[in-house]
Amino acid sequence: MELKLDMMQTTALAVVVYYFGGWVKSKWQLLYKFCIPDPVVGGLIFAFLNLALKQSGIVTLSLDTTLQKPFMMVFFTSIGFTASLELVKKGGIQVVIFWLLASLLCILQDGLGVALATALGQNPLLGLITGSVTMTGGHGTGGAFAPIFESMGLKGAMTFAMASATFGLVSGSIIGGPLGKKLIEKKGLKPASAHASNEAAGTIEAEDEVTYDSLFKAFAVILVSIGIGAVLEGFFKKAGITLPSYVNSMIIAAIILNVGESTGKFRVNAKCTDMIGNIGLNVFLSMALVGLKLWELAAVAGPMLIILTAQVVMMWLVAYYLTFNMMGKDFDAAVMAAGHCGFGMGATPNAMANMKSVVDRFGPAPRAFFVLPIVGAFLIDFTNAIVITAFVNFLK
Repeated sequence: MELKLDMMQTTALAVVVYYFGGWVKSKWQLLYKFCIPDPVVGGLIFAFLNLALKQSGIVTLSLDTTLQKPFMMVFFTSIGFTASLELVKKGGIQVVIFWLLASLLCILQDGLGVALATALGQNPLLGLITGSVTMTGGHGTGGAFAPIFESMGLKGAMTFAMASATFGLVSGSIIGGPLGKKLIEKKGLKPASAHASNEAAGTIEAEDEVTYDSLFKAFAVILVSIGIGAVLEGFFKKAGITLPSYVNSMIIAAIILNVGESTGKFRVNAKCTDMIGNIGLNVFLSMALVGLKLWELAAVAGPMLIILTAQVVMMWLVAYYLTFNMMGKDFDAAVMAAGHCGFGMGATPNAMANMKSVVDRFGPAPRAFFVLPIVGAFLIDFTNAIVITAFVNFLK
């Protein structure tokens, strides 16, 4: 029997799964202790339940995830409203450093994948599929490159890509929180300038009152940014430049924020945009996880499982030793290391969920939340494509 859920029913299911994950987390303190995000807890439980229902022949669920992208757009646009020029001045060089680190990870992932695939007597292209194509690239990049690899002789490339990306998505969501927790507790780290942060929080709280009017205005400015971002996307496409849709909206949001700050004519309510953005993130990630087809992991057998397990170990080592140390060895660096696990093995929303889970327990990390989305949602797409293309040309 097939049970079809329309887009509203699927969204409702995602919200229920999110709260179920929070309930499970409250009952099982180990999940809270290791900072596993609520959507990941509920989403994975549902994904395994969905797998059991399908494999037993009881029912097959068909989910309409049409609203997944709009919620993603809302989340990333809200991030754009945190990109004030003052913060850019403070974190600008760190964007470059983190971009270089993320690019280095792409090279390491592909190198490890190709080396292990060759050692195991497999097509080296399988190593790329299980490398940065699906680890840093996720399902989108995997789906884009799979037909190319099929044409080059790797049969079943699309199945391998989807299975690898799913494996990475789950693994990156699981290891990020615990890694951030370990760094923070082992190094005795605290959020920077706790006293100044408290004073700033008091100022923001006084200025950014949350009312129906302020919340609706914040929602309106997010929607306007998304709308103008769509126009900007069309302009870029005509110029031969292709950017993810949410990047255009983030750019518009950042422009609106800084024009308001520089002219003093208007200001964006940071508390309201943050609240709306968190709603977008939690619903988007919950929808992504309830839509996981774990049966695709059946394709991850033998050589693939060995390579993917090695990728998880390397991601942990890179985040723990390189990301943390290169990004400043402070509290924000630990949070960024947790986030790096998310997009280094899955997608930027997973990175944000990992970081949010850590800061919810230990305290704010504004620099981390500015630096990582810029690299994860925009810059790394360019370098990853270059790295993959270079490896493909080398293997021809």
